[in-house]
Formats: sequence, structure tokens, C-alpha cells
Amino acid sequence: MSRSVVLASNNVKKLAELRRIVTPLVPGLEVLGLADVAAYDEPAETEPTFAGNALLKARACVAATGLPALADDSGLCVDALNGMPGVLSARWSGVTGPDKDRANNALLLAQIADVPDARRAARFVCVIALCLPDGTEIVEQGEMPGRILRTEHGGGGFGYDPLFAATGYDVSTAELDPAEKDRISHRGHALAAIAPRIAAALG
Repeated sequence: MSRSVVLASNNVKKLAELRRIVTPLVPGLEVLGLADVAAYDEPAETEPTFAGNALLKARACVAATGLPALADDSGLCVDALNGMPGVLSARWSGVTGPDKDRANNALLLAQIADVPDARRAARFVCVIALCLPDGTEIVEQGEMPGRILRTEHGGGGFGYDPLFAATGYDVSTAELDPAEKDRISHRGHALAAIAPRIAAALG
């Protein structure tokens, strides 16, 4: 079986993060992005769960490319918003393009502006699905608990990172060294769980 896997995402920062985490865990694995394969129609993320959306994207990718495919769906679940934005995290503000992250963060801050610090708990959730050409499907989940800050801090990471401080940290995840973020992040935990299963599945 191929020692290559395609990440079903056009997010270059997510691809870089995945490569950074997976490469030491699965030596010799080549992680391709969608820019490295022939274009295909990506499915809309219509499922109500992270696992459902991850599988939707991985299934479409393996069907289009014939290569093992990885896909993740991740998001921020805020206690004061009853777990939202959740699977809608990337589309929370309705804004697309380069201003999306800033708009999403601004909307989130506005929605919990009157929530006291003691009730600003939240968690990042990541579900990663691996789909193989033979029909095998593997799913793993990772979480990173923390809280929502009142203003953005740091220039690293992406998405809601500038607003999120992981439990035990006084800085945002956008201020963490990439290696430290990988060690504690929801995506890092999910990838650490799925890495040995990738290695076993790809021989």
C-alpha cells in the first residue's frame, strides 16, 4: 500500500501542522495536500458532528484520488454558548476569505462579552478520520480544554487560537511555541492517537 496520505484540506497552516506532528510519529510517511493531487469537487460539511464531517471529507478524497485520505473536523465548543460554535466554528460569522478568522473572533467576543471570567470555559475538539482505498475507516478524537480570553493575543496559530488559553496556561495558544502547542492541542492528541493506526494500516 502507498506510504502517501492526502490531507483533505486546502488550509496550508493545518497541513503544515499535521506534517509537523505526524512526520516524527510515522517515519517515511509522505503527507500530501489537495494542491498535490488532481482537483475534485469537495463535499459540503453538512453533518451535525465532527466525526461525520471528517468522514465525509476523507471518503470523498479517497474516492477521487485512490490514495489513503486523512480529514479532520475541528472546532471550538464554548460552555456559555451551549457548546457552540462547534461544527460551525469555521463559518460562525458567515464571512469567507482572508477576513474570516478576524470576523469569527469578533463575533464570539461580542456574544460572550458579559460572561464573567469564571464562566468562560471552552474546549477545542478535533476528530480525524483515515479512509483507505480498501474501505477501511479509522476515527480518533482529541480535546484541549481551556477558556476564552477577553482580547486577542499572539500572532501564531490560526482560527480562534488568539482568543483561547489552554488549561494551565496564562497565554493564548497563538502565543505558544509550535512544539508546545502540538504537545497539548486537540489536533496533537488526535494525531498521536491515530498515528500508530496509520503506520499499521499502511504497512
